[in-house]
Amino acid sequence: MVYHEGYSFQDWPTTYTFPMDKFKQTAYSLLNDSDEFLLHDEEYDYDARPLVLSKQHFFKPLSHLQFPLSFLSPPICPAFLQSFLSGSLTREECRLIGFREQTSRPELIERTVLEVAGTVLTAQLAMKYGLACHLAGGTHHAESCRGKGFTILNDLAVVARLMTWNEGDEVNDAAANNDVGLLRQFYRGDDRKVERVLVVDCDVHQGDGTATFHTDQTSPSNNKDKTFPATNLCNKLYTLDLHAESNYPHPKEKCTYDVPLPDDCDDELYLSSLGDALDRALEEVNPQLVLYNAGVDVYHSDKLGRLSLSWEGMKQRDIHVVRRCLIDNIPVACVVGGGYSTDVRELGIRHSLISRVCSLMWREYGLWRRK
Repeated sequence: MVYHEGYSFQDWPTTYTFPMDKFKQTAYSLLNDSDEFLLHDEEYDYDARPLVLSKQHFFKPLSHLQFPLSFLSPPICPAFLQSFLSGSLTREECRLIGFREQTSRPELIERTVLEVAGTVLTAQLAMKYGLACHLAGGTHHAESCRGKGFTILNDLAVVARLMTWNEGDEVNDAAANNDVGLLRQFYRGDDRKVERVLVVDCDVHQGDGTATFHTDQTSPSNNKDKTFPATNLCNKLYTLDLHAESNYPHPKEKCTYDVPLPDDCDDELYLSSLGDALDRALEEVNPQLVLYNAGVDVYHSDKLGRLSLSWEGMKQRDIHVVRRCLIDNIPVACVVGGGYSTDVRELGIRHSLISRVCSLMWREYGLWRRK
């Protein structure tokens, strides 16, 4: 599991829809609440202990100052990236992101870079051990040259680009001033080459931003920086997206596989739709890495969701995705995605579910034996 205390910070406006404290509460739940899977594990006597015993047991990403900018751009436009990092985005750009005047706060800038660094580390750990989970991430509305919908830098696109990078990309990336040496040294697994990354996005909102990275990046809305040769991840990045059809965003982008769902979709319809779509995507794409966005805004009481999954439904969803990938020996890196509630403690419990499922699958498949 990957976590950094900088993901949440103090004095976030309580009137804002986005619950910045949810990352802290997710870690708190894992450190303090008993784990239902451990309680029912007959092989070991865990009693009612929490899943994680100490904060020191979390993997921690590089700090925002240590994380190389060449890992972010491309696929992020350098002009947009520098404007964000310097706190100089326009008022309209901040409004579109949704954080308005908070967007230029140093704490928000730091945690945004930390979050991308965390997802990158999670993907590297997945390539090493077969499975890893991030207590943040899933910033799937952000595009190359703009943020949207409470997301600023698209961590999924950054990972896809880093994992599939090869020497042939050097010419295309030259304008972004890459440190090619760092890219060559970047860990992408011991014995397998990553050519295709599949994002399985089960957040209630379509991952429209991620989809733009494998479609037409020359459109005016996605490539305002004409001096930047957009990194098109076509034939490298693929997206399977289950989402509420009537929910944000409007209009939708075109994912590789779109599964629009009706309002009040229940467990049975959701799991059936997921099973069929996931089988097809894995067979046709044949990815070497899966990035799984386990958004909990599909929950029946979520503030911004329009679906009606139960706790059991979300649990079965997560188990199915992770187990299906492991059966095919595909490394899977999980991120928490979206979730909204005025009860942030309860929301943290919801977000902790994917970490608990990953731990269950870790034990079931004995992944610690992987070298």
